[in-house]
Amino acid sequence: MQENLHVTVAAIIEENKRFLLVEESIQGQVVYNQPAGHLEEDETLVEAVIRETLEETAWHFVPQTITGIYQWTQPESRQTFMRICFAGQHQQHDKGRKLDTDIIQAVWLNLQELEAMADRLRSPLVLACIDDYLQGQRYPLELIKHVI
Repeated sequence: MQENLHVTVAAIIEENKRFLLVEESIQGQVVYNQPAGHLEEDETLVEAVIRETLEETAWHFVPQTITGIYQWTQPESRQTFMRICFAGQHQQHDKGRKLDTDIIQAVWLNLQELEAMADRLRSPLVLACIDDYLQGQRYPLELIKHVI
């Protein structure tokens, strides 16, 4: 395995043609991303996306399908990201919950707003995942086999 390979998860949550995203500060820049993050030790991919969504948005997420698996290499750092993107529904919102340190706020944005701010998205993965979701790409969660 490459030392610069990062396994990440992301959540697509849509409500009234708006998507739940996070506004975050990364290396001094404010960018937008899906609720997303790294897979932690002893955690399944589904557990990771549920945890990351709660930590970054205070929304409880129920993954229902996989939108896709994406490989992207960041041009400057040459770090490679393998993102598994899940689509699903949100449940209750913990309004008083403190969000992760780098998260400014959770926001709901429509596709036009996202496309207009393409230069402020954390990576091209954000729109790639949403485009695939809007095109109806859905794979069952059973695609992932957790072998113990």
